[in-house]
Amino acid sequence: MSTQRRAMLRMLLCAMLWSLGGMLIKLIPWNAFLIAAARSLIAGILIFAYLRIARIPLRWNRQTLLIAIGMAGTFFSFVGATKLTTAANAIVIQYTGPLFLLAFNILFRGQRPRPADLLAALFSVAGICVFLLDELGGGTLAGNLVALLSALFFTMVLITTGDGDETDRMNGILQGQILTAVLGLPFLFAAPPVVTGQSLLYLLALGVFQLGVSYVLYMLALRDCPPLACSLLGMIEPLLNPVWVFLTVGEAPGLLSLAGGLFVIAVVTVYCIYNEKHPPVLARPSSGEAPG
Repeated sequence: MSTQRRAMLRMLLCAMLWSLGGMLIKLIPWNAFLIAAARSLIAGILIFAYLRIARIPLRWNRQTLLIAIGMAGTFFSFVGATKLTTAANAIVIQYTGPLFLLAFNILFRGQRPRPADLLAALFSVAGICVFLLDELGGGTLAGNLVALLSALFFTMVLITTGDGDETDRMNGILQGQILTAVLGLPFLFAAPPVVTGQSLLYLLALGVFQLGVSYVLYMLALRDCPPLACSLLGMIEPLLNPVWVFLTVGEAPGLLSLAGGLFVIAVVTVYCIYNEKHPPVLARPSSGEAPG
């Protein structure tokens, strides 16, 4: 098997592990902050072990701190949104991050908006508005707003990882896990959870596989997986996430919500393909991959 094909398989498995997030978060009856913290504590141990085994130097600087802040914000807001609204809404709204990145590049990095940029933004906003026609997509206004906050933090991660080198990205991801754990673990005392064997099992699955192993696979995949393949394989996450939730929790998005979500995913996918073939020109060029 070629190196590139092996990298694509790693990215495929990574996206499938990411997609388990909505289901496992729904199944754990704990405070969202505590779930995010405990998950990151477990994942952080695995990622630290990977960095040591791979002999990647530990680094602390402004870039890694910005990545860590973006990741911690993404983790907290995504887990909170998944608790407050439907898993479909939470993941689809978060995946509008590339469109917020487009707005950032236009406003602050001198990118001239192309017709394709404007069409992608317009169609995505239209798709999200469909949620509002379906009683907020079966979720709540608060949950959808928190999901929107998750998309903004996700955009911050896209920007900061794109500005750093590979060592910065990997250390930023590790520090993001640490920051999430430090900020969230006090909720263990503020809102003590009911600990059961089942909840601990789900939490271990979240930390070990959904976040820890997945990010190690992602780091390995980035070395040889073509950027377009990474983007397209990553879209498996928002497609499968609501499926696992429906099969285990019985949460089914309404027809309009489902149609709007699929439409948004299709728009973002086509936009990623277009950007790969026709990269935008920036006054301050930036390259990098989405951290999933």
